Amino acid sequence: MKINAILPDKGRDLRLDLFRGIANWAIFLDHIPDNVVNWVTTRNYGFSDAADLFVFISGYTASFVYARMMIERGFIVGATRLFKRVWQLYVAHIILFVIYIVAISFLAQRFGDSEIISEFNVAGLVDHATQTLGQGLLLKFKPVNLDVLPLYIVLMGFFPPVLWLMLRQPDLTMLASIVLWLLARHFAWNFAAYPAGAWYFDPYCWQVIFIFGSWCALGGAKKAATIINSSAALYLGVAYLIFALIMTFAGRFPDFGAMLPDWLFAAFNPNDKTYMAPYRFIHFVVIAMLVVRFIPKTWPALEWKGFDPAIVCGQQSLAVFCVGVFLSFVAHFTLMLSSGSLLAQILVSLAGIMIMTVVAYYISWSKRQDKPAAKGPRPAAVAPAAPS
Repeated sequence: MKINAILPDKGRDLRLDLFRGIANWAIFLDHIPDNVVNWVTTRNYGFSDAADLFVFISGYTASFVYARMMIERGFIVGATRLFKRVWQLYVAHIILFVIYIVAISFLAQRFGDSEIISEFNVAGLVDHATQTLGQGLLLKFKPVNLDVLPLYIVLMGFFPPVLWLMLRQPDLTMLASIVLWLLARHFAWNFAAYPAGAWYFDPYCWQVIFIFGSWCALGGAKKAATIINSSAALYLGVAYLIFALIMTFAGRFPDFGAMLPDWLFAAFNPNDKTYMAPYRFIHFVVIAMLVVRFIPKTWPALEWKGFDPAIVCGQQSLAVFCVGVFLSFVAHFTLMLSSGSLLAQILVSLAGIMIMTVVAYYISWSKRQDKPAAKGPRPAAVAPAAPS
C-alpha cells in the first residue's frame, strides 16, 4: 500500500522538548494537594491540562522517531524498536511503583500516620500484599498519581499496527480513532483496575489525543495549515478559550458558578477527564492550533537560554517524569509535616522543579560522556630535517 503520510522534517523540534518539559513541571505541581503554586498550571484556566499535552507530544514524537524507521527498514524493525521503548517504560514504571509504595509505607510507619496509606491507594498491600503486587505488575493496581505512565505503556504497545496504517491512510486512521473514542464514551468501555473500579485515564478514550499527535506529525498539521492560519479559526479559537476559562472558574469558585444556569454549569462541571470529554479534546486542539500558528519551529526565542531548563527536562522526559511523580509525594508529605504556609508551598514547589532540572542536566551530560569523542583532523606529518 502506498505511503500517503508526509514525513516530518529531520532535525529536533525544540517546541516539543520545551512544552514536554513544561508539562512535566506542571504534572509535578498539580500532584501536590493544597499547593497555591499549582495555580500557574493550565488546568485552572481551561478544560485540558498538562496530561493532555504529555500524551499528545508522546504520540507526535513516537511518529517522528519511528515512522521513517518503519518505512526504510520495514514493519518488523519499527515494531521491535517500539516494543523496546515499551519495555523501557514498563521497567521505569515498576521501579517507580516499588519506590513509591516503599516510601509511603515507611513514612506511614515512621510517623504513625495510617491515613496516608488509604490516601495514596496502597491499603491493599497491608492485607493482600502478594496479590496486590501482582496486579501492580499487570498495571491494574496503581497508587495515586501513577496513572499516566501505564496509559503511555498501553498506547505505545498498540501503536505499531496503528503507525503502519497511519503512514498509508492517515485521515482514515484519525477518523477510526475518533469513532473508537466516541463509542468508548457512549458504552463506558474502560480497563478494569484493582481492587475495584476502572482506570483513571481510559485508554480507549485517551488514545484519540495520542493518535491526534501522530496525525499532526505525519502531515495533518500541514494539511490543516489553511484552516489554522485563517481569521475565523483565530477568532473562534480565542472565543472558545475564553468560554473554557469561564466554565473552569465556575467549577473552581462556587459563588461564581451559582450565577450560571444549572444546565450550563452541569454540562462542563465536573470536567470529564477519565473519558476525555469532547469539550476537553476541542480545547486542546484549539491550543495546539494557536501554538502552531504563533510559534513556528524556527522561532528564534527557542534559542533563548532561559528556556534551556525546560527544554532539557523535555529531552529527558521519562526520567524527569518519574522523579517528578515521586517528588510530588515527598512535597505533599513535607507540607503535611510543616505549617503548610504559603512560603513552604513556594519553597517545596521550587525545590522539586530544581531537582527535576538537575536530574535532567545530569542525564544529558552522562549521555554525552557515553558517546565517543569526535576525532579531530589528523596531525600533519613532520617533514624530515634537512641534512646540515
